[in-house]
Amino acid sequence: MKNKKVLVTGGLGFIGSHTVVALQQQGVEVVIIDNLSNSSIDVLGGITEITGKTPEFENIDLRDKSAVKDFFEKYPEIDSVIHFAASKAVGESVEKPLLYYENNISSLIYLLQELQKKEHSNFIFSSSCTVYGQADELPITENAPVKKAESPYGNTKQIGEEIIQDTCKVNSNMKAISLRYFNPIGAHASAEIGELPLGTPQNLVPFITQTAIGKREKLSVFGNDYPTEDGTAIRDYIHVVDLAEAHVTALQRLMNGKEKSNYEVFNLGTGKGNSVLEVIQSFEKSTGEKLPYEIAPRREGDIISAYADTEKANKELGWKASRSLDEALKSAWVWQKVVQKKEEEEQ
Repeated sequence: MKNKKVLVTGGLGFIGSHTVVALQQQGVEVVIIDNLSNSSIDVLGGITEITGKTPEFENIDLRDKSAVKDFFEKYPEIDSVIHFAASKAVGESVEKPLLYYENNISSLIYLLQELQKKEHSNFIFSSSCTVYGQADELPITENAPVKKAESPYGNTKQIGEEIIQDTCKVNSNMKAISLRYFNPIGAHASAEIGELPLGTPQNLVPFITQTAIGKREKLSVFGNDYPTEDGTAIRDYIHVVDLAEAHVTALQRLMNGKEKSNYEVFNLGTGKGNSVLEVIQSFEKSTGEKLPYEIAPRREGDIISAYADTEKANKELGWKASRSLDEALKSAWVWQKVVQKKEEEEQ
C-alpha cells in the first residue's frame, strides 16, 4: 500500500479523519474531498499534528458531476476510494428526504461512473447496521435479511449498497466492500481529532460528554421500558480507531487480491451489546464524572437491540476490535475537554 494514492471522501468528518490518520501511518498518500458542510477545516491540522504529514485537500461538492469528473482528470493515478461523504442524521433525513437522496445517492453514482472508466478500481463504502432494522436474531450476521428502512437515511445506505453491487456485477474490473458499522464512539488518543457534532448531538456519547462538561443540562435516556435487562436500548459501541483500522485492512484485502468475490459485505462492531445505562455507568467509572440524566419517552424509529456477529470480519478480514468501552468513553471525554478549551479561547 505504500506510496499508493487513495481518495477519502468526507475525510474531515469523524470516521473519515481517523481513517486518513490510519492510512497515512501505513505510508499511503491520501487526497481528501470534503465540502465542509458537516466538518471543519481545523481537522486537517489535527491529522497533520498526529502523522507529521498534511494530506492533499480538495473542497468539492460531490453532487457536482463535472467537479467529480475534473477531480479524476487532475488525479488520474487514483483508482482506490474510501467513501464516507454523506448526510447521516436519522431525524433530519425524515424531515428532509430529498436532501438525503440527492446528497447520498448522486454523489455515489458520480464516483462510480468515474471509477468504472479505469482498468482496475477499489471502492470501500461506508454503510451501516441500520440496513438490518430490528433484526430477527442476535447477534446480527451479514446474512441477516435487509429490512425495510426505518428512515430515508437508512434507505440511502440500502440503495447505495444495491447500486454498488449492481455496478460490480457488470464491471469485473471494479472491486468493492460495504462495511456495515455499528455505533462508532471515542476519539484519537492524541485528542487532536474526535467527534465534532454541529448543533445538538444526534448520538449518545457526544450528548454524554457535553452534559458532563455542562453544555447540556442533563442527558435524556429515551425509554426504560424496553424488553432488556435494565429496560434501556442496547447497541454495539465500537472505538472509532478500531473502525478506522478496519478500513485500511479492507482496502489492503482488495489491493492484494484476497477478496472472495468483487463485491463483499462485512459487519464492523465489537460483538457485544451495551445498554444506555451501562454506557452511562462506564463513563462515570472511567472518568470519575457524575452524569445527570432523566428517563424520557422512547424515540420513534429506535430499535430495541442491535449488536454484531463479528466472526466474518475477524476470520476473513483478519480484523478485530481491540479497544474497550471504558477506553472509548475516556478518550471521548479527553477530546470534549480539548474542544471546550478551544471554544473558551475563541470567545
